[in-house]
Amino acid sequence: MNEIYTTVVGNLASEVSLRSTATGRPFASFRMASNPRRFNRTTNQWVDGDPNYLTVTCWGALAENVESSIKKGDPVVVSGKLKIRQWQDGEKSGTAVEVEAAAVGADLARGTSTFKRVNKTQTQESSAWNEPVADASEVAA
Repeated sequence: MNEIYTTVVGNLASEVSLRSTATGRPFASFRMASNPRRFNRTTNQWVDGDPNYLTVTCWGALAENVESSIKKGDPVVVSGKLKIRQWQDGEKSGTAVEVEAAAVGADLARGTSTFKRVNKTQTQESSAWNEPVADASEVAA
């Protein structure tokens, strides 16, 4: 019922992998790394902290657009639902940190980008992000 929404800034640590479910719904996943940076006042320099790695999953049109837009090493901003789970495989165990993305974009603080709108007929499904906004006659007072 209660979900955690988060925004993560970092770099792609893997290539985007695009696949489909058994019903044909596209989904993509990739790993990203986010490094904290701190200013060391003693040395007057910026120092990188240890990277945090997480898996990002995208669905539908977002998955297709992500696969054709970003590649390993690109700086990105990801916003979505945070999921943290424990896993165990034999004697190995760990914690998986995942984000189910609602939006993925280039980090324009570190570069430029050119946006190309995708025709709705080119995508298999639309999302709430690209649905038309209701006009005043459709909104109840």
